[in-house]
Amino acid sequence: QVQLVESGGELVQAGGSLRLSCAASGRTFSNYAMGWFRQAPGKEREFVAAIGWSDSNTFYADSVKGRFTISRDNAKNTVALQMDSLKPEDTAVYYCAARHTLIIRTTPREYDYWGQGTQVTVSS
Repeated sequence: QVQLVESGGELVQAGGSLRLSCAASGRTFSNYAMGWFRQAPGKEREFVAAIGWSDSNTFYADSVKGRFTISRDNAKNTVALQMDSLKPEDTAVYYCAARHTLIIRTTPREYDYWGQGTQVTVSS
């Protein structure tokens, strides 16, 4: 069982930066692929970024590529999402998710554990 707690969401102006963090419980954190998803009002939950065992194994949605960076610290059981050059369309609730293997996937149904979400609002 893995419990995930996100933090770092807030109101920011367009062009600004935010860093989201996800703290995971459990002793086998390094065995899980981790992902970030987001959901805007009235829209389906969408993939943002994912990471395998290390920072050399990452994948991003086209909409955030070059602006967002996912990373993990296996010693601290944390995964972060650095978000730069934020746009109003990045406004959403951001969720951290974990899956039982280290293989990266991009669909929500392939993740086994979810956090409660953190709100990111980008003003124009």
